[in-house]
Amino acid sequence: MSWFTIRELAIIAIVLDEEEKENSKKKRKRYWVHNMNKARSTEGEFRTIKKHLMDDEEKFYIYFHMPKFLFYNILQSIDECIRKKNTTFRETISPEEKLSVTLRYFITGSTFTNLSSSFRLGESTIRLIVIDVCNAIINKLMPIHIPQPTTAAWQGIEEGFKNKWNFPNCIGAIDGKHVNIIAPPNSGSLFFNYKKTFSIVLLAIVDPEYRFIAVDVGAYGKNSDGGIYSSSTFGKALERNTLNIPCDKPLPGTNHAMPHVFVGDEAFPLKTYLLRPYPRSNTRRLSDPERQYNYCLSRARRVVENAFGILYQKFAIYNKNIKLHPKFVDKVVLTTCILHNMMRTYNIEMNLQEPNRTEHEITVEFGEDRLLSQLPNISGAHMATAFNVREMFKTYFQTSTGRVPWQNCSL
Repeated sequence: MSWFTIRELAIIAIVLDEEEKENSKKKRKRYWVHNMNKARSTEGEFRTIKKHLMDDEEKFYIYFHMPKFLFYNILQSIDECIRKKNTTFRETISPEEKLSVTLRYFITGSTFTNLSSSFRLGESTIRLIVIDVCNAIINKLMPIHIPQPTTAAWQGIEEGFKNKWNFPNCIGAIDGKHVNIIAPPNSGSLFFNYKKTFSIVLLAIVDPEYRFIAVDVGAYGKNSDGGIYSSSTFGKALERNTLNIPCDKPLPGTNHAMPHVFVGDEAFPLKTYLLRPYPRSNTRRLSDPERQYNYCLSRARRVVENAFGILYQKFAIYNKNIKLHPKFVDKVVLTTCILHNMMRTYNIEMNLQEPNRTEHEITVEFGEDRLLSQLPNISGAHMATAFNVREMFKTYFQTSTGRVPWQNCSL
């Protein structure tokens, strides 16, 4: 039984129809492809500048921060992973343009809004492009350019530290770097660090040529370097001795077998395989041998600081707060580390943070945030062995074989 007459139902239908029309007017007009983006083939940055870059190697390097052959080497490796099929509705974006957009995002640090206007692509499209290219580079190129080192590779790294930085038995320098991000929603203080910014942490081990041997990305900014190292996959693998590290061998001019070691600052725990400086405080002065040991360790350890400096100068995205979800920031950071290693491998050099500072002028520096008092007390037989290892390295740097000619002048 109907509660309304035919006339009343007709009036209701007319009112509802008018409301629907009014609401549709208020809705934002949407486009399949915005008129501005339809001009991508004639006005987009990639299409307009490519022809000029292809004829000028220097301009190509300035634009992409890499030579032409390396760009197309990367493209060839990831082409099949990022290539899509054309449809009857639209032409897909070429892998070459996708790689160009991603590299410009890394190099310039521009927002997706700015890149959208420049490349004539939608913001969401650029976001997807960056993520797809990062995934492709990680899957295809990481096993080649940041592989797990073999025993022979560790031995080559040790030779490099011994010959270039006068630190034998060293197989890597370790440190952490905060990568600033926009605070994720509902994340509390997880990403809030001691510098009063929000960040994730890039923990890296670097070889004597400033290349990344291993990286751990994505730890909360509130965590310390030592804590991140202990919980990282690399730190756990070191504890289990599953990283193909060579057997102990004597330091030059000695007969006692010594372990291969990594070098880090005061934020890291002292281990038989991980050396840190002797701590200084207001109540304890360092002896001359301890200061000389700290100097030698600082010379070897600075390669990781320089690697971070090169990474930050090469990719301007690090100079701003990255506006992405942390899980995507992890991909961006890991991708730039892979690209960094490729550039170093091909001898693409960039000025360091302190280009006028010579090797002989390096001094031992301690930040207030790196004091030994921040670390928990460590005891036991294992720690006694670790202290003995550091003492033996200290003694070695006092010998004629271990001492560097300018050592005393630099202290």
